[in-house]
Amino acid sequence: MAPPAPLPSRVFAELDLAPTSAPEGRVGAPPPPGREVHVSGSAELSARPDRARVSLRLGSRKEAAVAARSSVSRRLQYITHSARLRGVPEENMTVTEDFSRVENTYQMEAEVCIIFSDFGKMQNVCNLLIEKLGTSVTINPPHFYHTPEAIDTLRRQVCVTAVGNTRRKAQEVCRLFGQALGKPLLIKEEETKEWGGHINGHQSHSADSQTLQERIQNATAYASCRVFAVFEIKGKENRRNKLL
Repeated sequence: MAPPAPLPSRVFAELDLAPTSAPEGRVGAPPPPGREVHVSGSAELSARPDRARVSLRLGSRKEAAVAARSSVSRRLQYITHSARLRGVPEENMTVTEDFSRVENTYQMEAEVCIIFSDFGKMQNVCNLLIEKLGTSVTINPPHFYHTPEAIDTLRRQVCVTAVGNTRRKAQEVCRLFGQALGKPLLIKEEETKEWGGHINGHQSHSADSQTLQERIQNATAYASCRVFAVFEIKGKENRRNKLL
């Protein structure tokens, strides 16, 4: 999905356009100090979730404790083995077990939580388990979220993009008045906003009927940034260099 279009930018420029006289016999005197262009600009970017957590539940109730444990154990081994064969690291799988006595029977329940960074691999693993284990395992819909590192990357990217947009605006203003843009004198972050997305596994209350793409879209994070910058003005634009 393409990121949303950048937010509109407001440009403010203050240029000293009064002609300057060069001393007799000298050409191209430097511009007087203090000539600046003031510009504000903004950017908006989005980032799809980079992680998905899938929870699988299974259980068994038998008259014999060994039978209940064995039934669940075999399926647990198949689930974890299938995930490892498809490249899921051991540290991305968490298994919890609960064993209890219910009336005159023994009940064994287990849950497997698997973290995926490759959503295609996630679908392959889930499809395989549904095909092989059928109704003996319950696979909950995947929960998509962002790692803190992904959110930090989004924040940096949107700020860098806002600064780049602001510099381009300053160049447009200078070209409009036939001036050349100099070095930045001030770059100030005025406002940042973040919305949408789930961070670090925060649970979503979305409906189970959502499609995979709808879940990814609902977990997409957005960020915007507005900056104010002051650039020096070097002087007249070198049109010969521009043509070259």
